Amino acid sequence: MSEILELSMEHADELVKVTHALSTELRLRMLALLNSRRMNVAELAEALEVPVSTAASNVKVLEQARLIETELLPASRGAMKVCSRIYDDIKITINAPQRRLQADQGEYCYEISMPIGNFTACEVAPTCGMVSENGPIITEDSPAGFFHPDRVQAQLLWLRKGYLEYRYPLEIPQGAVLHRIQFSMEICSEAPNYENEWPSDITLWINQVEVGTWTSPGDFGGRRGKLNPSWWIDTGTQFGALKTWSVDNIRSTIDHQELSAVNLEQLQLTGQNHVDLRLGVKEDARYKGGMNLFGKKFGDHEQDLVMKIFYSVKA
Repeated sequence: MSEILELSMEHADELVKVTHALSTELRLRMLALLNSRRMNVAELAEALEVPVSTAASNVKVLEQARLIETELLPASRGAMKVCSRIYDDIKITINAPQRRLQADQGEYCYEISMPIGNFTACEVAPTCGMVSENGPIITEDSPAGFFHPDRVQAQLLWLRKGYLEYRYPLEIPQGAVLHRIQFSMEICSEAPNYENEWPSDITLWINQVEVGTWTSPGDFGGRRGKLNPSWWIDTGTQFGALKTWSVDNIRSTIDHQELSAVNLEQLQLTGQNHVDLRLGVKEDARYKGGMNLFGKKFGDHEQDLVMKIFYSVKA
């Protein structure tokens, strides 16, 4: 199923970023190249016959507009930035109601953004910590601190093993036909300071059903996160990868890649007034490399934990 980015005047800042990103032929050609496969910056530069520096600067514009996502992967020398496209189509609406129909699909989208510190349950082991945009919230490596009421202000939190659980309200019309549910977040492994090659198996559950596991390649650093406050240390974790888990009536995917056979029926969403999300590193994981979770004021992506439910209403 295609992913559609919907923009309206209600989100003017995002609209400006996206239209700017689409304003040059070079960046349009980049998006076209990413239609069929993921490509690193050097491959894009070669295909477009431009210097790598030019390709890198344009990739950054597309990334800031959230039209593509990038992931640092190990290379023969250091790490390489691999790019993939996020959306198949873009719809811009000048006057849109609060709940908007998606083009040609008869779909509504119910969306909730959850602050990363607003978890309802957790199990945490050091190394662990939590900071706001203004400074540390708790004493580092103190699992008990994760129960502090100031956790709701968190903009970056990390744990070596364990999980975090969130509860989202579910307010969709009675009798709605669900098409898919998806969760997106900026996330990576957790190593001392940072380590770009530090794999971690991070698993997502919805309503206690294990949806699947993504292996984060590392705890990313080496450059400052685009949103990080000035007080944050250069030697710490800087940014994560923007990942999207999705479950429809057939299967589960992560960033459009098949993940498992878990489907919507197994999640038992119908008739419920909430949805439970759990993120964590299992005790029997192959790679127990921990987890960093980013809020909208840390890392590279200006968002918290976003849930979207796509549905239609019977006439």
